[in-house]
Amino acid sequence: MIAALYASIITVWIYFLTFKVIKARQKNKVAYGDNNVDELLIARSTHSNAVENSIIILILLLLLELNGGYLWLVHLFGITLLVGRFLHANGMLKQALKKRVLGMQLTIFTAAGLVISNIIFLPYDKLFSF
Repeated sequence: MIAALYASIITVWIYFLTFKVIKARQKNKVAYGDNNVDELLIARSTHSNAVENSIIILILLLLLELNGGYLWLVHLFGITLLVGRFLHANGMLKQALKKRVLGMQLTIFTAAGLVISNIIFLPYDKLFSF
């Protein structure tokens, strides 16, 4: 399963971002919320954005693979997802707007491409067999 590779890498990345949140909480002695501490607010936002956007794309990536999509296409979308998520998080953590925007654009491109690809590769012969 190719999608398992990208899901594993994204999972490691999400836990890396989790540890950024933990570190910021400990440093600023904040147990809940963000106490309006910029470092913690940014870390939490970066983590939640990664989780929110990665999950649905990983599901679509797996579905494309299961629907018989070309393996090179699954890899292309997987790599694009990784690059987009890494750029976005890096841009947020370093407050580099251009990286953040480019990362989000790549993420949205990946999602849209996966939606279209899944519709193309959908096994229509099995879709309505009762």
